[in-house]
Amino acid sequence: MSDDDPGLFAETGTGADAPSAAGTGPAPGRPLAVRMRPESLDEIVGQQHLLGPRSPLRRLIEGSGASSVMLYGPPGTGKTTMASLISRATGGRFEALSALSAGVKEVRAVIEVARRRLAQGQQTVLFIDEVHRFSKTQQDALLDAVENRIVLLVAATTENPSFSVVAPLLSRSLVLHLQSLTDEDIAEVLTRAVTDPRGLDGAVELTQEALDHLIAVAGGDARRALTALEATADVLLDGADEDAGPVPVSVADVEAAVDRAAVRYDRDGDQHYDVISAFIKSIRGSDVDAALHYLARMIVAGEDPRFIARRLMVHASEDIGMADPTALQSAVAAAQVVALVGMPEAKLALAQATIHLATAPKSPGVVQAIGEAMADVQAGRIGTVPPHLRDGHYQGAKNLGNAVGYRYPHDVAGGVVAQQYAPDPLVGRDYYRPTDHGFERELTPRVGRLRSIVRRIVSGSGKR
Repeated sequence: MSDDDPGLFAETGTGADAPSAAGTGPAPGRPLAVRMRPESLDEIVGQQHLLGPRSPLRRLIEGSGASSVMLYGPPGTGKTTMASLISRATGGRFEALSALSAGVKEVRAVIEVARRRLAQGQQTVLFIDEVHRFSKTQQDALLDAVENRIVLLVAATTENPSFSVVAPLLSRSLVLHLQSLTDEDIAEVLTRAVTDPRGLDGAVELTQEALDHLIAVAGGDARRALTALEATADVLLDGADEDAGPVPVSVADVEAAVDRAAVRYDRDGDQHYDVISAFIKSIRGSDVDAALHYLARMIVAGEDPRFIARRLMVHASEDIGMADPTALQSAVAAAQVVALVGMPEAKLALAQATIHLATAPKSPGVVQAIGEAMADVQAGRIGTVPPHLRDGHYQGAKNLGNAVGYRYPHDVAGGVVAQQYAPDPLVGRDYYRPTDHGFERELTPRVGRLRSIVRRIVSGSGKR
């Protein structure tokens, strides 16, 4: 980005892109989401956990702090807005790079320019969008400049920086986690865009149903909400009579503009619990098609994908367990994709895990095993740890009998020895009972053989 190009940090509401007169619809040029970007702290919606009095982010935006910042959060939560406000507050020169197109050469060129400016007493703010897409080499190229404040780095990422940003760069930056906007936040963003002169300036009027649908479409993403509103307004205002007053917007208008049908789903109400319940019960019942239907309903309605991933991980152990040990791996992998890649791409991993779990053999063995074991503990059936299993790695342990007589399983063929492991009150207690489903068919005889060897009376000891 050149020194003369305002780019990301351009002022809104002025010049050729200024909003037109009331009733004439959106201004030409920049998208509605760009025109409605907050120009001050007072206009920021959400993220109040980061904007309290004397908070690091507030001090940066108000120009009373100087620190490189890593802004981490889902799309449409205000990362670019924060970068814009921080940049204006510093009063320095601004450079912006996109990790999608910039390489090490471009990074070093910006740093060299910043170095010359600093020699003249002028600070450079470097904004890097999608910094997680930078390679390790590209990120390493920033270290010295950030360490010595040759540049004030403001980086944005939708992925957890603990996994996607090199540790040295992470330690030199203030990491701020932005949260998904609430439905109330999105409603405020949309209402402001409808009435604000920078936005639609009262050219349209949203019905409550249309507002609710736009909120559902947004899924916590302000940019997506504003894009959907703009697409709807463009259709309705094309050829509309400017003197007839605001054009009403219905759910049908929104659906027609954004090609997304309304989904009856309240993330805080009965539908939320009913749909996730039906989703899990469909997987448990091995109806893969019904499970995919409920998954689709949640995704389209903007359900938090982390919530879906958590339920899949729980279900993998709860209803499948050792009948297919790879089910949990599949669910955990889907959760990692949600965390590292995000939506919309993560929907594929969620669907893959759903298909895996729905078609897998089922077993309640894990739930029953840990449930019965915990019930015994809670009932007081505990007992002391057998002496030969106790820790023997400290002075005087053997004098107490600790670790004396322990038999190391790897010293014998097969790696299993006759030896008491459970406390006396629990010897012979069976918690895990494999079914004949899936992989547990192979475990049933194996578990039986292992128990018969381990619990065999040890010659000369008289103990089981």
